[in-house]
Amino acid sequence: MQPQQFSFAISIALACGAFSTSIHAQHSEDLHQLKQDLQTGKTTATKLLEQVQNRHALINPQIAAVSAVRAEAKQDAEQADRIKNPRLILQGLPIMVKDNIAIQGMPTTAGSLALANNIASSDAFLVAKLRAAGAVLAGKTNLSEWANFRSSKATSGWSSVGGQTRNPYNLNKTPCGSSSGSGAAVAARLIPAAIGTETDGSIVCPAAVNGLVGLKPTLGLVSRSGVIPLSHSQDTAGPMTLSVRDAALLMNVIAGSDASDPATLAADQHQTDYTQGLDAQALQGKRIGIVSALLKGYDKQTLALFKRSVDILKAQGAIIVDQVEIPNMEKAGKDEYTVLVYDFKADLNAYLANTPSTVNTRSMDDVIAFNKKNAKQVMPHFGQEIMLYTQAKAGALSDKAYLDASANAKRLSGPEGIDAALKKHQLDALIAPTTGPAWDINYKKGDAIIGSASSPAAIAGYPHLTVPMGLVKGLPVGISFFASAWSDASLLKIGYAFEQARPALPAPKLMK
Repeated sequence: MQPQQFSFAISIALACGAFSTSIHAQHSEDLHQLKQDLQTGKTTATKLLEQVQNRHALINPQIAAVSAVRAEAKQDAEQADRIKNPRLILQGLPIMVKDNIAIQGMPTTAGSLALANNIASSDAFLVAKLRAAGAVLAGKTNLSEWANFRSSKATSGWSSVGGQTRNPYNLNKTPCGSSSGSGAAVAARLIPAAIGTETDGSIVCPAAVNGLVGLKPTLGLVSRSGVIPLSHSQDTAGPMTLSVRDAALLMNVIAGSDASDPATLAADQHQTDYTQGLDAQALQGKRIGIVSALLKGYDKQTLALFKRSVDILKAQGAIIVDQVEIPNMEKAGKDEYTVLVYDFKADLNAYLANTPSTVNTRSMDDVIAFNKKNAKQVMPHFGQEIMLYTQAKAGALSDKAYLDASANAKRLSGPEGIDAALKKHQLDALIAPTTGPAWDINYKKGDAIIGSASSPAAIAGYPHLTVPMGLVKGLPVGISFFASAWSDASLLKIGYAFEQARPALPAPKLMK
């Protein structure tokens, strides 16, 4: 279907009542609103799922955000309508998860055809929590294949399973990676909320360029059990939503200790109601530092939008500290790459060794061989340089090179980095633009990222929240808030107050 035909199809669908609201209008039906509508009888879980399915049929062919729909979702929605339990936080609400997260009975592929037969025998721990909270699991979202750690020349949002995900604000632009499908699906209102995963930037970048709220939680607050790994040192799942309140709502469900993931041992000690204390006045007296090194490389319009956002923070009572430095960022980044290379090989090999017998790729070496054998399907646009390098260079996790890099990366980015900056200026949070506006999808050149605030918090394992600032040339740009470990609730409060004060962000208009 051509874009012109697609626009006509939307008009017909609207006339026939397939959509409850125009996707061109400011969309108010986030999880919070839909939850109220379900409780008051204004809608039903079955109707909400039907809307999701209708929107998927019309919109997904253009943006390729959803890689698989779940046949059992209808049964779950009908059950939610029969058994109404107000104590279930997400009862009847449709949710999707990134396709590196296991849903029982569905393939978990990380975007790779090598895992097309990787049918999950059980839910990931966080999916089980979503299910227990009453969520209707509607399907899987596309991602950058192997979480964007296959090729140095990769194009974000492309996978051999799901094709090229596109940005709903401009179909020629990137959705960023690797949680590209989660970002695009929520932005296009295919689903009210989704779960993404991040190693370094893979929640906050797609959230920012798709006009969403995205939270990369503190490492160890959300379980990784049942999630295809890149790096146990940095991986975490988190919410991608239309509002800060929705992100907090999802955190109430997915946060918590999991005996199968030792990193989450302390999670229950930090568990709280993340929706409590979300107050438009929460910025009063907060000390917020601008990280000067993270302002480099941006165009004038993005910097002007960031300045206006800083003015909003000031107007809401925040105390702004300019020219804050995070020591050792460059050194930490070099150590990070060593850690990721070692982790990726060890963690992926361990995961693949425990996949069902129907999966023939039992190691990274097998994946590399599969990619070579199926190059026309798997590598039509870019290769697998990172995988080849990782397979050749990474040794055991007991290697001194790895242990030194791991210890240095955490120390330099955390205690001697973010923590040091916060302590020096007595700050509650650090801020910077999350990244620039979405760039062109270009298979010859690959990604053209301009600016990023993701690495300090990603390497340290600290929380990072992005909230939309506004539009630059019709494309969303986000502002990042990050701070020390376990400050997730505090960041949500700060982000909520900013969100309430800034102008509403328009929903995307699919390009003609």
